Amino acid sequence: MGRKLSVVILCLCAALFVAELAVAAEIKDPILKKLVEKGILTPEEAATVMQEIDKEAAGKEKEAEQKVDQKIETKVSETMPEDMKDLGSIAKSLKGIKFGLLWYLSYQNGEIGNTSGGEGYSQFLVKRGYFTVKKEFLPWFSSRMTLDVTNVKDTTPPDPLAGSIVARIKYLYGQFNLPDFAFFTKPYIEVGVVHMPWLDYEENLNWYRCQDTMFIERNSIFNSADTGINLVSLFGGVMSEEYQTKVNDAYPGRYGSMSVALVNGSGYTASEKNQNKVFEGRLTLRPLPDIIPGLQFSYFGLVGKGNTAEEPIWNANIGFASYEHEYVVLTGQYYKGRGEQAGTDAFKKDGYSFFTELKLYNMFKDSFNRFSIIGRYDHFDPNRDQEDANNNRYIAGLAYYLDKPHKNMFLLDYDHVDYKQPGKSDDKRVQFTLQVAL
Repeated sequence: MGRKLSVVILCLCAALFVAELAVAAEIKDPILKKLVEKGILTPEEAATVMQEIDKEAAGKEKEAEQKVDQKIETKVSETMPEDMKDLGSIAKSLKGIKFGLLWYLSYQNGEIGNTSGGEGYSQFLVKRGYFTVKKEFLPWFSSRMTLDVTNVKDTTPPDPLAGSIVARIKYLYGQFNLPDFAFFTKPYIEVGVVHMPWLDYEENLNWYRCQDTMFIERNSIFNSADTGINLVSLFGGVMSEEYQTKVNDAYPGRYGSMSVALVNGSGYTASEKNQNKVFEGRLTLRPLPDIIPGLQFSYFGLVGKGNTAEEPIWNANIGFASYEHEYVVLTGQYYKGRGEQAGTDAFKKDGYSFFTELKLYNMFKDSFNRFSIIGRYDHFDPNRDQEDANNNRYIAGLAYYLDKPHKNMFLLDYDHVDYKQPGKSDDKRVQFTLQVAL
């Protein structure tokens, strides 16, 4: 037994000796190596000293590299021509800038309904052109400017620019990103010519603004931007990356979103004609994010005065339901209100609209299949106190995507308005549109 114990002890000592030799062998500095061999320093102590020496050497090497880089930069600056010296500052100022383009270029053939039997037309048209510049200055502050290129329509009295293609400001605001708070996720405030709370939300469900405007704007209730302040927030976190990629990444609040604004009330296409301010807001709830993630319910309300010196009554209420899926989009809305943004009347109005998109490109995976089918039905009554003032609109279209869905595409659509007014003929139009998007 004693003999076996001695053998074990000798083996352990030999292992420790070999380990010390291995550590000592790793000591590259000859002085430290000699001190280890003489037993003045342990191998561990020598290794620690070596690490400190290496760190100090690395620091000096990095400092030397920085000095060399600085000398090179100074030399380049000295030898650079005068007209090139501002390029560096220009490049720095462009950091954080993003550009966006969106154009609707159409050919239309149709007939405008009226009481004299209709008036035919055939025309190529620049329906819309948007140029957007965004700049992030700080993580919590950014800005946006969007130019809106459009045709000036004939007016009474005649506008000297009628028929011209002009550019005007649609959005021009500073955005302040706020920290998350309780149930509110990614809140931010827009100040300037801002989004109105409703149409930006709807246009991120119905991506076919190139066909024409949404139901509310199509019937001249209000447009999509105004001067004022707008608070936007998501609710309860965000939807999964998979949902945002396959279905929709706009307003991806897990339990919905909101937008509340106080604006002049004139819209972005007119100047303010009175001192009234319009309060409006949207509340959207996603009740079953884990079971039916694409189902959302929204309410939009607006209170104010029409944009004339007479300040006619203007209010609006919209109830909206939507369902989004990888294969289909379904929306339905009901509107009830009085008056309109322009202040041309204070009539009681109502109407409803349904929209669908069948995403054939997702239903049938094929390299050639880049198609979507869209359909929409609108019913609108511009004056509930007048008999036979209402109308029905029917829209059907086929889209073909050149690259990503809802980006660069062709859209062929048919638009028909059936007027109930006695003696008034219908609107009829076939349209072929190229949408260019960046």
